[in-house]
Amino acid sequence: MSDPMADGAPTPITPNQLAKVRSSGLWSSATTVSPEAAGVGEALVATLKGSAEQPLLTPELQQLVSDVQQIATLDWPYITAHDGIRLSAHTIRINDGKPHPVVVVPSGWTPFGWVLFEYLYLRLALRGYHVIAYSPRGIGLTFPLSDGRYLDAPFTSQGFVDVAGPNDWHDGSTVIDYAQQYFEPSKVAFFGESYGSGISQLVAANDPAARVDAVVALSTWGDLEEALLGNDTRHLAAVEALAAFTGGPEERKFDPPTRQLLKDFREGTNLEGVRDWTRERSPRTHLAGTNARSVPTFFSNTWHETLFPVNGALAVFEALTGPKHLNLWIGDHAAPEGSGLIMPGENVPVDEALAWLDHHVLGKAGEVPGWKPVRSQLMFAPTVREDSASWAEVTRRTEQLYLGAATGGQDGVLGTAPAAGWQVSFTTGQLTEAKAVDELLTTGQEEWKGNPKSYATGKFDRRYLATWVSPAGARKVRGTPHVRLTVTPAAASATLVAYLFDLAPDGTARIITHEPYTLTGAEAGRPATVEWDLQAAAYDVAADHRVMLVVGAKDKLYSDANPPLAALDLGSPAGRESRLDLPLG
Repeated sequence: MSDPMADGAPTPITPNQLAKVRSSGLWSSATTVSPEAAGVGEALVATLKGSAEQPLLTPELQQLVSDVQQIATLDWPYITAHDGIRLSAHTIRINDGKPHPVVVVPSGWTPFGWVLFEYLYLRLALRGYHVIAYSPRGIGLTFPLSDGRYLDAPFTSQGFVDVAGPNDWHDGSTVIDYAQQYFEPSKVAFFGESYGSGISQLVAANDPAARVDAVVALSTWGDLEEALLGNDTRHLAAVEALAAFTGGPEERKFDPPTRQLLKDFREGTNLEGVRDWTRERSPRTHLAGTNARSVPTFFSNTWHETLFPVNGALAVFEALTGPKHLNLWIGDHAAPEGSGLIMPGENVPVDEALAWLDHHVLGKAGEVPGWKPVRSQLMFAPTVREDSASWAEVTRRTEQLYLGAATGGQDGVLGTAPAAGWQVSFTTGQLTEAKAVDELLTTGQEEWKGNPKSYATGKFDRRYLATWVSPAGARKVRGTPHVRLTVTPAAASATLVAYLFDLAPDGTARIITHEPYTLTGAEAGRPATVEWDLQAAAYDVAADHRVMLVVGAKDKLYSDANPPLAALDLGSPAGRESRLDLPLG
């Protein structure tokens, strides 16, 4: 039986391949890891196992492998969980006889499980850590055979994906048990990216013996309910991408109850049951355990995060009472740290995470004691980062901009005085050029590379949305914008999507932030005032630019509760005038 690591034997790593990973990032699409990125992990593992039939590594990577082999023993065990499920794992044990901490790395939600970040494990070993990486249950490539059976790759763990549920917490504790027996570590830290970051938080909160001494959580999430059902709007594109990204067919990767929940979510039924399921799996629900243990926690997230929007992570971060740090970056999920987890080269997001880990686990001071708790990279200004004592202190004041009349397909005015009595109508059911992203993950990956999407606002079809524009003026947007509108729905439910743009004098724009909202339990034809937060932002609007608020009714990322091609009316009654609250620094 051949080793199903990938489609054929690993191929040699070239400098051009590494350059592509560095420039293009982790993703080929919303459901595909870049072959170049996966190839680095595969080549490292094959070399470490001695199964490579030819030299695979660049001189720098080969030197890294040799350096680790000289100080450590490497193994690839299976760890048996409480219910008999076997978890695929990889260990690096430092052999100097001295006490060392262990870093436990639950893999992200990818078909390649723990293999993808092999470079990270080698780097951790050279910093003085034992390492144990594992694929959470159900994660990893599964191949159909001609006789109807399936074959799992060596890095694939048995069982069904529990989506950071109780089985995953138990598994994390079981991995700690194994690590304590095998390494006798001085401390235990968890280091997770994406899915692994949520599992890391949940194990820290729930391990019966409170053995987790620190957590690093990159591209992390705090509230699964908000991420999947925020403002009563289903994040359909994100869930479809995740469901397609486990490494095998749904019936093989999810048990019947979870498949039923996925069906309910897709169809918009039993949503209270779906909410209960997400709450159990949300670090936000388990904050009491984390805070009681005062687990030092490092968070990293992105402004235009399309899988786990940033506001949920911010809420959890602010509620943590132990030592903590938050980095916020340009781009989307895993774009900032992706290359730093996979291959050599400067990567500030990962370098700072490792420095923080060294401080809290190894006791190295470095620059970490001088860091303020929050450090924000300014959108589309990669050299500018701002430090704050807390997330709440990022916003210094709020500018209230009231929405004026927008008639005849023309832009309304965002002004300083309340404007009541107007009404604007547009038609639901049509996608427009005003949209959150072109594609999940990859649009934000381009932002990280310095290529943010440019919107031609002249193409915004005012038949299907409404727009308001402020006077020109410099603004330092810092924090969470808030919208209040009065909507007259055509049915018992209505979906609105608000977008905030930076509008240049030439009519092009860049997106600052957005967020959908779905009104439920309404009465058709009866006005209802609604308000909601947009996703947080840190963005400088130039003196000759204007702020544009766009409100539409459909975005391909989200569910749409509007009747197709129905009229949706927005208004501004006296005393409840429609407005945009803009947080400023």
